[in-house]
Amino acid sequence: MNQTSSSRPSPAVAPSTKRRWQMKANLTRWRAAVAVYGQRSMLHMLIFGFSCGLPYMLVFATLSFWLREAEVSRSAIGYFSWILVVYGMKWLWAPLVDRLKLPLLHRLLGRRRSWIGLAQTAIALSLLGLAWLDPALSLQNFALCTLLVAWFSATQDIAIDAYRIEIAPQEEQGSLAAAYMLGYRLAMILSGAGALYLAAWFSTGEGYDPVGWSHAYIVMAGIMGLCLLNTLLSQEPVQSLASIEKDEEDAALALERTAHLPLPIQRMLSWCYGALLCPFIDFFRRYRWQAFWLLLLIGTYRISDIFMGVMANPFYVDLGYSKEQVASVAKVFGVIMTLIGTGIGGLLVTRFGCRPILTLGAILVVATNQLFAIMAWLAAALTPECANIACEAPSIYWLMAVISADNISAGIATAAFIAFLSSLTNVAYSATQYALFSSLMVLFPKFLAGFSGVLVDDMGYVWFFTIASLIGLPVLLLIWLTKQTQLAPVNAENNSKRSE
Repeated sequence: MNQTSSSRPSPAVAPSTKRRWQMKANLTRWRAAVAVYGQRSMLHMLIFGFSCGLPYMLVFATLSFWLREAEVSRSAIGYFSWILVVYGMKWLWAPLVDRLKLPLLHRLLGRRRSWIGLAQTAIALSLLGLAWLDPALSLQNFALCTLLVAWFSATQDIAIDAYRIEIAPQEEQGSLAAAYMLGYRLAMILSGAGALYLAAWFSTGEGYDPVGWSHAYIVMAGIMGLCLLNTLLSQEPVQSLASIEKDEEDAALALERTAHLPLPIQRMLSWCYGALLCPFIDFFRRYRWQAFWLLLLIGTYRISDIFMGVMANPFYVDLGYSKEQVASVAKVFGVIMTLIGTGIGGLLVTRFGCRPILTLGAILVVATNQLFAIMAWLAAALTPECANIACEAPSIYWLMAVISADNISAGIATAAFIAFLSSLTNVAYSATQYALFSSLMVLFPKFLAGFSGVLVDDMGYVWFFTIASLIGLPVLLLIWLTKQTQLAPVNAENNSKRSE
């Protein structure tokens, strides 16, 4: 009896054929992951990262060098470092960047690009103000211009972080983060070592010469102005206003008791409710009891790296490495390794998703920080009479190996973490929520790092680096506790439906 074609068993597929199919499918996925880097948005994000990284060194390390050459007191230079607190407080005015429409610029460029363009223009003008002043003659005005550069730089960070979250879907956030970090690090090299070279090249004589510094900062201001072209040529993110309209309805209901107040005051209170409170209400409404674990994870994910990093340079000095060795290996070679790690991290996030690479990054950071403990033990074994501080440095190749492993792992972890933070935001409040997350992620680790020197003095480098590694282990537990969290930025429509 003949069987119909539908009843005939399908021919068996040879195992070798299945393996070829699987290898071809995996290769296709990897090609798709790499192809993301060829998109136009990646180039724009690279330049945006460059724009964010350029001002930071100009108000930090490079500026400190200028001030010391101008014979400004060390105590005054220390006070200048307080200006950097602005970067940690940017969440205070992030709601304005989220909701305030800039006159004329909003109509021409859109919500995000208008704030980015305004900040970039203000940074360039403030850098020109620094170039015009001499800290040896007008330190107060110099400090004011420095504060303006830092404030507008933090404002630019807020707007660009929001732009990055809104311009692409979740699966591309890792690659965007990698492009951003590449541009950021390149800008730090230019505004750090590059600015010092320019100041020396433009100087007309020996010793302190304000002309050289002035010309160096004019060049930096010009480069900052060129970054404005990227803003003008980029595309404004498309965003639905459904959730904002919903929150305005909530604000109207919440302010019924203020009906007796004049209408302008009612509108102001409604706007304040939507801009200042709704971003935080939205976060706790979406994640509920898991919000606590998420905030704890955000505040501790980088604790091991930040806690250890404060003592890294003193460790190199105590080991006996020269300035040239540290500069070449830690500041140039190390930056290159960080960029490689960031690129690998972005590729892995695109290929495997955020959660697995977030876990991988945390494990790698713990493991590579322990390499510093091994390095300290090796140095102490060479010269045991030195007790807590080693007197003989291990081979420079050992330093290169440790820094390579540490910076690559830090790059992978950073790319995954930025993608993770982006995934937690609601695009209706991306500027406010991401500014809060990015401030929170360094607040507790930097506070704890203040006690790192005390631990080294009491316990030595071996135990210090061991502790720095171990305090990163609870992060793995927090990642597991938040494994059920939705890792995708909430778009406006979904948020509106969820709120109903």
